[in-house]
Amino acid sequence: MEEVTIKNSGATFTPPLLADFLADKLISHLEMSENHMISILDPACGEGELLVSIASKVKCLGIGQFRIKGFDTNAEYLDVARSNLSEIDSISVNLHQQDFLESEGVIIEKSDLFHQSNPTELSDIIIANPPYVRTQILGTKKAQELAKRFNLTGRVDLYYPFLIAMTNVLREGGLIGVITSNRYLFTKSGEAIRKFLLDNYDILEVIDLGDTKLFEAAVLPAIFVGRKKSGRKNLNNPSLFAKIYEEPEKNGARNVINCETLFDILKSNKSGYYFVGNKTYYYSIGLLKHSLKKTDIWQMTNDEENKWIEIIKSNTFYFIGDLFKVRVGVKSCADNVFIKEDWNKEPFKPEKKLFKKLISQENIKRWCGAIENDLHILYPYYSKDGKRIVYDLRDFPKAKEYFEANRKQLESRSYVIESGRYWYEIWVPQNPALWEFPKVVFPDISLDSRFYYDDQGSVVNGNCYWISAIDNRENELLFLIQGLANSKLMSQYHDLCFNNKLYSGRRRYFSQYIEKYPIPDPNKIESLRIIETVKKLNMLSRRNQDVVKLENELNNLVEKAFGF
Repeated sequence: MEEVTIKNSGATFTPPLLADFLADKLISHLEMSENHMISILDPACGEGELLVSIASKVKCLGIGQFRIKGFDTNAEYLDVARSNLSEIDSISVNLHQQDFLESEGVIIEKSDLFHQSNPTELSDIIIANPPYVRTQILGTKKAQELAKRFNLTGRVDLYYPFLIAMTNVLREGGLIGVITSNRYLFTKSGEAIRKFLLDNYDILEVIDLGDTKLFEAAVLPAIFVGRKKSGRKNLNNPSLFAKIYEEPEKNGARNVINCETLFDILKSNKSGYYFVGNKTYYYSIGLLKHSLKKTDIWQMTNDEENKWIEIIKSNTFYFIGDLFKVRVGVKSCADNVFIKEDWNKEPFKPEKKLFKKLISQENIKRWCGAIENDLHILYPYYSKDGKRIVYDLRDFPKAKEYFEANRKQLESRSYVIESGRYWYEIWVPQNPALWEFPKVVFPDISLDSRFYYDDQGSVVNGNCYWISAIDNRENELLFLIQGLANSKLMSQYHDLCFNNKLYSGRRRYFSQYIEKYPIPDPNKIESLRIIETVKKLNMLSRRNQDVVKLENELNNLVEKAFGF
């Protein structure tokens, strides 16, 4: 595939094969009479890749006249787009050098969303690859402005207001086909967008393009195809989904189908393993499961996978979130100041009392911590009556000297001071009273499940999450959770129910997912045996002994506990 050019705005030019694929999807859902004047819009058209593709295909249908409208802020891009579109006969082309979000008609009152007063200005088809720019790059002021204008809350990615603005200029029954980041499908920050799309569209297809690297930008893309509703219907018909991710070689995929390109896979109507070039992909198709609840993610599972999930659910006694809170680790926002392996090299070494052992994601194995880990965090807190108290630096002259030497960097974290705390504090310190309790710790991002049991009073770094137990009963449940979470069954459950993978099969272990992990009846004989097996696995792993046989036993116990 040819090289993709990255726009300064955060978007990327759409590769021709992907533009054709999206255009074909829209054409397959088109319901127009031959004498209808079709209006097609791309609100961030760049050099016109998407407009050229859709216009060429509509032209081939023999529908007659149609008009093209595009927006972009870059004059050079628009010149190229005009040249490319001029090669298609009998179309009206109107390209604007303007920010689409600032154009007329993109913001209307909610009550008028389905009753626009000037339908002749609305589009029949919208095809788009809007810019993908996160809040951090947009800047606080711009993000707040967009949030206010488009009634958004939480973190604002630039494609969020684009989706809303596009909906406002699309006619009832009109089609939208849009390429965005896939994050909104399964993250908490995407809740509002999922709800918006369900409210305003009959969803036709959702295609998670996963880690296919169709763009050079570090964004995992997804395609959304929908038909704008004629009113606020509460019912949503089942819609198609497809997802494709690279399959790690070690999984030993069988019955692999050879294909020349990724698009040959995407055009297939069969789930399974596919081989392109030197990579293996798993492609899954089925019906998208969603509800009108704002917090629900969109589950992409086929019939066979749904039956498997239902067996697990029928043998579920609790979910982790029913019993425990899953917390993120500490976030200093100045790790080079607070975290080091060798504090003896520091000219101003703080007092020993302020140091705590630190667990970080790079030092976690599945059943034990890495022996070579010597990370320590400078942690200026203690607990009093269960509450977090910050130490007074006047009682720690060496620590005061060290912090003063790094004061400029620490004070640059203005948000710490603005929250009413001392400039030398940690941004997310958590409650120091909880560190002494046993806990299960796991990385935020990992190729394999790595749930580690700690009873050494360690602090947990911000690239990990943790679950703590405050009594013996909860401690036994921690061992059960550790065994379940480290099992093959739960890895498969995670992949099916939460859809969230990064490049090369790496999973995201967000707290919102882990809290939804199922737990069988803790008093089942299999559950009790899982607990004892996990204790042995932890012990043998700490001694660096082989645990393969014991892990196989664990996997069998977990399957039996869930009714298999």
